[in-house]
Amino acid sequence: MTIQALPDMVFPGRDKLVGALDMAVALGDEHEITAALRNSLCQMIRDRDIQLPDCVFEPLEDHYARREIYRSPEHGYSVVAMTWGPGQGTPIHDHCGLWCVEGVWDGGLEITQYELLEQDGERFRFRGTGGMIAGPGSAGSLIPPHEYHAIRNSSRDEIAVSVHIYKAAMEACSMFLPDHGEWFLRADKALKIDQAS
Repeated sequence: MTIQALPDMVFPGRDKLVGALDMAVALGDEHEITAALRNSLCQMIRDRDIQLPDCVFEPLEDHYARREIYRSPEHGYSVVAMTWGPGQGTPIHDHCGLWCVEGVWDGGLEITQYELLEQDGERFRFRGTGGMIAGPGSAGSLIPPHEYHAIRNSSRDEIAVSVHIYKAAMEACSMFLPDHGEWFLRADKALKIDQAS
């Protein structure tokens, strides 16, 4: 079953956002696409022409929220706003082969990238290759096979909001749970879209 964007995800600046994303995705080459998306997303976050729906600023207690705010019927890309309560985050995960551009809209996120060193069945050995605290207006991209990362809101009392543009709707991913040392066990995870409250 394909999950559709909610009809109430109408917000100021939506047409400007969609226009810029459509232009970038039409470039064809994934490196050109993600570079253009990064630049557009940074500009749109900073000048605040776009005001995300109110629900995007409402965290959920038991997990970070994923709310799809747009899906392109022509190009297939998906735009998901994520709301991170204090301390919420992800384990190391991939994007199942999809390129992605991620931008911090509000608050701050700790992002750690990982390099896959080797695989032994369902066991994977990763090493952290760098981390950063990303603030509002910053954006980065992930292009497979360089897609392994973890995200966390390290604040004790502030929420964070990020916008993620995926090549297609991302409805599942692999997450990697600590085994020992640099070794992790792979687990499949279905990703749901949270409803607006």
